[in-house]
Amino acid sequence: MEKKSPPTLSHWMMAIRPKTLPAAVGPVLVGSAMAYVSDAFHLLPALGCLLASFFLQIGVNLANDYFDYKGGIDSEERLGPVRVTQSGLIAPETVRLAMFVCLGCAALIFLYLAVVGGMVLVVIGIVSIIAAFGYSGGPWPLASHGMGELFVFIFFGLVAVGGTYWVQAHQMSWLVMLAAIPPGLLISAIMMVNNLRDIDTDRKAGKNTLAVKLGQWRTIQGYRVLLLASYIVPVVFILLGGKSALILPFITLPVAIGCMRCIGCESGDGLNGLLARTARLSFLYCLLFAAGLVYGLT
Repeated sequence: MEKKSPPTLSHWMMAIRPKTLPAAVGPVLVGSAMAYVSDAFHLLPALGCLLASFFLQIGVNLANDYFDYKGGIDSEERLGPVRVTQSGLIAPETVRLAMFVCLGCAALIFLYLAVVGGMVLVVIGIVSIIAAFGYSGGPWPLASHGMGELFVFIFFGLVAVGGTYWVQAHQMSWLVMLAAIPPGLLISAIMMVNNLRDIDTDRKAGKNTLAVKLGQWRTIQGYRVLLLASYIVPVVFILLGGKSALILPFITLPVAIGCMRCIGCESGDGLNGLLARTARLSFLYCLLFAAGLVYGLT
């Protein structure tokens, strides 16, 4: 029997999916900006949040790769990027081990964050790791029951921004939760494009994503609503007394409009480009929004 070659760095890069990692950065930037506005910014806890977010994102990617293979969801008909487990590039047990290593690293970082931010971070860490595992795995996978976008909005929006702020400021405010809405919406939009691309293969495999439940037309409209709604929040901040710097995210509006037009014209693997564009939009928006919060609320 021929011995299989060990996975290469390029194989692991496929598994990690680097193009999705900007989604882990944006919420931490926004949460740290709100901490700065509150005169509570601390670099090391902020970096800890960033590392935890990275490990959770990679852990989710690996879990999705492994569990979709084990559940028979990934097949040769899949239109997205190569899945290393389904394609045989990395053995399933190796991907599973890497998933647990990443989630374990996230858990260790949350222990440090708990020392800095208290028991609230213990709860956030436990719930986040369970959710990362349960996104694709466990007895009731969230992604297979139309809960993927809601999961992303909560954990990559409210929890990520709120947790980043809390570990630095040791308090919470409704303005922080308001600031958490755009990252959650935009990262949910990334998920919506992904599920729209895979709508046919997911339906065949019995994976009832939100796109499968809504259908193609409603998913397209939902994506557009998510993008547009993210631009309402800076206006709300201005109406509440913020300075004009808060309109900085509107620099990305032409990109968002282009994405909204594109989603109605592409289908199948043609949506892979839009997926990358939406991820870039999410990061650039969050970067400009964070700068707008710093200069517009101080």
